[in-house]
Amino acid sequence: MGGAVSAGEDNDDLIDNLKEAQYIRTEKVEQAFRAIDRGDYYLDGYRDSAYKDLAWKHGNIHLSAPCIYSEVMEALKLQPGLSFLNLGSGTGYLSTMVGLIIGPYGVNHGVELHKDVVDYARQKLDDFIKNSDNFDKFEFCEPVFVVGNCLEISTDSHQYDRLYCGAGVQKDHENYMKVLLKIGGILVMPIEDQLTQITRTGQSTWESKNILAVSFAPLAQQSRADGEKPDTVQLPPVTVRSLQELSRVYIRRTLRNLTGQDSQGKGTVQRVPQKRKRRRCRRRRINAYVLVGNQLMPQMVESEEEEHAEEEHKEVEVEEDEEEERDIGNIEIIKHVNVLREQILALPLPESLKAYLLYYREK
Repeated sequence: MGGAVSAGEDNDDLIDNLKEAQYIRTEKVEQAFRAIDRGDYYLDGYRDSAYKDLAWKHGNIHLSAPCIYSEVMEALKLQPGLSFLNLGSGTGYLSTMVGLIIGPYGVNHGVELHKDVVDYARQKLDDFIKNSDNFDKFEFCEPVFVVGNCLEISTDSHQYDRLYCGAGVQKDHENYMKVLLKIGGILVMPIEDQLTQITRTGQSTWESKNILAVSFAPLAQQSRADGEKPDTVQLPPVTVRSLQELSRVYIRRTLRNLTGQDSQGKGTVQRVPQKRKRRRCRRRRINAYVLVGNQLMPQMVESEEEEHAEEEHKEVEVEEDEEEERDIGNIEIIKHVNVLREQILALPLPESLKAYLLYYREK
């Protein structure tokens, strides 16, 4: 499923296309998509395909098409402080974007069947926290992933405000998904070839809305011998943040406000301006006739007006090239300054405390 929008040259180009096609409709969703480069979740050698609106799969690693993720993010109606459960969390790409919106006081859990994929997701999450300047422009709810079959979740598990399932759900599993949702919560999942948004309006009342026609691989059924008990999945506990963690959130927020960086990542990426189209000068030629032997042969002769136009055209090109070089140079300077990080490093604090405020970044 995918191919609904044109291929992009980079992550920002892809997001521009998704916005133009109305798959991304809100500012907070746009900011999350721009902050997380989809190409970073591809294996080496496959990144050229990252900005096409197509699903990608290599072994157990799988990414849905960007237009699907866009519709899911919009349909979840995320807000700061909500709890989120991702069933079939995969590479962690979606969970990480969700974490940028629900913020440090939210809950962000994921269940994934394959251990190698969970390891991959944790590595990508660590890379984002340590190496991405965009991380410092948000208050983040770090995803926690566990290995297991999402159809075998413990019956006494807590409920969530938001729920997404990244595999096709059979009709007889619909109620199983619904009970994991709090009253007032929203569940988004593919069921019967439709990406569906389900809102829990009461203890036993629901409202459903079809969003998009899709085609997902079905949820994997756990194979076991007759009479064998399934491996129950224990979801991560919902814990109260420590005083140290709360202090880090508050200090980083204060510094971000002092440096003028919006806590929700506005202006996350400085786009390089597109090159302006150069003016084309129309050439005029004069028809003349030359006597060759006993025949008059037509010949094209350039006029003085044409020569003047060519000179003017060259001058315009030189001026615009110089202007573009100046613009691009300024943008590159802006992109390479991480204001929050520089502010923390300048504080008169022990190095260990600076490292803690930077989430132990090595950059």
